[in-house]
Amino acid sequence: MRLKHIALTLLVATALTGCNDTLDSAGVDLKSVKNKVEQPLPSRIIAEMQKKNMPRNSPIMIRILKEEGKLEVWKARADSRFEVIKSYDICAWSGKLGPKVKEGDRQAPEGFYGLTPAHLNPYSKYYLAINTGFPNRYDQANGRTGSNLMIHGACSSSGCYSMTDEQVLEIYAFARDAFKGGQTAIQLQAFPFRMTAENMVRHRDNPNFDFWKMLKIGYDNFEVTKRPPEVNVCEKKYVFNQQLTGNGAFNAASACPPMSTPPALMAALASYEKTYDVAYQKAVDKFEGKVWYEPSEAERKAVVADKRKGRDLAYAPTGTSLQAGKLMSEAEFKEMMEKRMAAQNKPANTMLASAAPSPRAASAAERMAQDPVPTASTSATAPAAVPTVTTAEGRTTTVPVPEQNPLAYAAPPAQVTEVKKKPFWKFWSTE
Repeated sequence: MRLKHIALTLLVATALTGCNDTLDSAGVDLKSVKNKVEQPLPSRIIAEMQKKNMPRNSPIMIRILKEEGKLEVWKARADSRFEVIKSYDICAWSGKLGPKVKEGDRQAPEGFYGLTPAHLNPYSKYYLAINTGFPNRYDQANGRTGSNLMIHGACSSSGCYSMTDEQVLEIYAFARDAFKGGQTAIQLQAFPFRMTAENMVRHRDNPNFDFWKMLKIGYDNFEVTKRPPEVNVCEKKYVFNQQLTGNGAFNAASACPPMSTPPALMAALASYEKTYDVAYQKAVDKFEGKVWYEPSEAERKAVVADKRKGRDLAYAPTGTSLQAGKLMSEAEFKEMMEKRMAAQNKPANTMLASAAPSPRAASAAERMAQDPVPTASTSATAPAAVPTVTTAEGRTTTVPVPEQNPLAYAAPPAQVTEVKKKPFWKFWSTE
């Protein structure tokens, strides 16, 4: 039984629909709130803003960290640099780490999204809601589909980021006040985890690793500048803080135009990356021979099952991946997976992956899956052999190879050439 096929089996998601905004508010007593849409921020938050020199209606940015189960609200100080003003525990998010790819995959989005006043939904049956803006230009160019992906209340999710009603009341107020102050678009950054060197090494075997490395460029830009990066899409990929050097324009599905990174930013990023590279190598040594087991949604729910007691069934907190996951040796991981598959009585030839394996040649899963499988037809001139396994009964059978998701290659919608604009991080400036 090859470990790669066992491990990838865990990626298969239960097909359910996205958040349809149909559940009523569950288990939260907010009877004292007379007008939830205009409810002011609590006095303790206003006092903290004054202490941090943050104007009442200055711009905000929202950052989501799936694995840690955190939603952070960052707010601009008077010097235009952003600082965290409030961090919330996400009550529920569905699926596993990784981006949303298609309608019904139950995944919560990852990427960079622009939220306008039109994305606020004061009439949501999840108390209050903010549409994430999925699919954005990157998602569309890569054939990703989905709808009604929200940040909302009620603590129940099928592809959304769900908070408690008290939490979403505050998050909504932060956004409302920023729009009143003149902010035209709030940047939502949704990451699988804090993109530290240790976390990147710990997840380097994940099939989504290349996608995450692309997101990390935007993450690093923000860490260096503490200002939301200007985000564009070309060649079906994100690009950050790039200045046009010619007459071209950014088009999500077309080749990138001539562009460059501002010199000062390039120097700051180079210094940041030098420190990161040292930390990354230390993390490689630290996690040598280790595998991170990412828990399922059911396993995340199990660690916080006590939170549901006495509440309506619609209230469904999920817990964090850090609570339910575990770091284990390669041998322990292999043994656990083999026992799990044996208990489910699933022969190896039924193990289909829901995503392509990581291209990183030195991944732990691949190292353990490289035991040669004897075949009678293999020769120096023969075409690549179809993967085979030996069953418990001693029979040799082929392993079906998953087909590529056709949605990933669907023709993107027509692109609109964008008008050259002031860099995003200066949109509140009077210059």
